[in-house]
Amino acid sequence: MSKVGVVQMNSGATPEENIKQLSLKLKGLQQQGAKLALTPENCIVFGQKEDYERYAEPLGQGELQDTLSALAKRYQIWLVIGSFPIRNVDGSLSTTCLVFDDNGVLVEHYHKLHMFDVEIEDGHHSYRESDTFTPGNEVKVVDTPFGKLGLSICYDVRFPQLYSELRRQGVEIIAVPAAFTKVTGYAHWDILLRSRAIETQCWVLAAGQWGSHGAERETWGHSMIIDPWGNKVATQREGTGVIIADIDKSQLAMIRKKMPVAQHARLECKLS
Repeated sequence: MSKVGVVQMNSGATPEENIKQLSLKLKGLQQQGAKLALTPENCIVFGQKEDYERYAEPLGQGELQDTLSALAKRYQIWLVIGSFPIRNVDGSLSTTCLVFDDNGVLVEHYHKLHMFDVEIEDGHHSYRESDTFTPGNEVKVVDTPFGKLGLSICYDVRFPQLYSELRRQGVEIIAVPAAFTKVTGYAHWDILLRSRAIETQCWVLAAGQWGSHGAERETWGHSMIIDPWGNKVATQREGTGVIIADIDKSQLAMIRKKMPVAQHARLECKLS
């Protein structure tokens, strides 16, 4: 078994303050024996379009990414940054998950596929992620010492076809960093996450932003770790903090053996 951790944060638009908060959380996880840590979406910059434009860096370059690399190396932990603004070669921005190994090497990245362009009955009202970011076009799986890790970000969780493809590629652990709104979180967060775990028979690590972030934006929190049977084994409902759990791959193997849904799938069938 391997200990993994999830960080719940209340990030703002200033990277330095967010990194201070993150460093303390990682230190706590290291002291508890965690070997992998997942942070929420927008953990380093959570603001307006101009904030993401200001702090965006080319992939694998820049002071902020160097700092994150150093944190992973300092705490000897695989660090999954839920999302970070990456400036692409054409000048556009992607909101991107970054995976650093325990030596601080950036081993993989994932550009968020699905843009959160919706109307919500809250104080913020309108969310138009595509006004700032360009969607990605690749599914990403990372080989880690703890198992195959599938990457996703927040709104992606509403699209089960992505997770079916991750399972097809052999994923055992799924990362869902998020900044779910308070309204949609209350309604859908729990059931969506547990559904993704049950249908893929994977461990799910879900890291959320929590609280108020200015511009009348409120996030739901309720970070959790879910086992492949759909049980919540650790939860941080409100506030900031960390949760930790042991990833038991033997449990995953047993569930898949007893209920081999991947082998039973008949997606090749056609309607008559």
